[in-house]
Amino acid sequence: MKPARLVVLVSALGAAGVAAMLMMRSGGEAPPTIVQTQVPSKSIEVLVAAADLPIGQVLKATDLRWQPWPADLAPQGGLTRDTSPNAGEELVGSLVRNSFLGGEPMRREKLVRADGSGFMSAILPSGMRALAISIDTRGATSAGGFILPNDRVDVLRISRDDEASKAGGADVQVAEAILTNVRVLAIGQNVQEKNGEKVVTGETATLELTPSQVETLALAQRVGQLSLALRSLADAKQAAPVREERTDAGVMVIRAGVARSAPKPQR
Repeated sequence: MKPARLVVLVSALGAAGVAAMLMMRSGGEAPPTIVQTQVPSKSIEVLVAAADLPIGQVLKATDLRWQPWPADLAPQGGLTRDTSPNAGEELVGSLVRNSFLGGEPMRREKLVRADGSGFMSAILPSGMRALAISIDTRGATSAGGFILPNDRVDVLRISRDDEASKAGGADVQVAEAILTNVRVLAIGQNVQEKNGEKVVTGETATLELTPSQVETLALAQRVGQLSLALRSLADAKQAAPVREERTDAGVMVIRAGVARSAPKPQR
């Protein structure tokens, strides 16, 4: 072999050997470890319900506790130890207006101070009245017993039409809606579902009414039988429609849930 070719071959073999050594060294080295340090978020203390609190319960000190809470996730309207350090003592004796789940942050708007009054008068909005009407415990006059507290209902009156009965010689019964879209406060003495029951029974239904609605309903109880018609949740959120019913006595106008008689129109 010529000397020039031998030099080229030796140089090529040397370069290949160096490259192989470099590859082996680079593959055997472990990649650098990246350590991430997490900065702990600031924690605050929020006043929460120590256990489930049903509607109408009078708060005791043992019903409340302070619980650590991430500061960046603080509940809106919640009570913190930083801003309300004496909230636990201040809320003792309050009535639960809307139920709480255990661990749920306490909110003042879901509580009410009774100041010695009963629960029903404490939860009634200003200007409203509560009136109880008799209902059938079998549910014959209350949608089969499926009307629950806080549902919205229409109140129907069933009575005898004396004039039609005399003219036709038969007993004629008529039904009319005297109130629409009113809220049920309680069935019997139940103001909420109990133990997950979906049917609440009782002999009375307590309704939330305006003063004029109270007069209408009190009179209607004396002159006929009352029934409750359950409204769907979607309809209950809408304003009560205006409905007119023409009779020989005139026009019965039901506006905003209040029945009013208008003079008979001239023909």
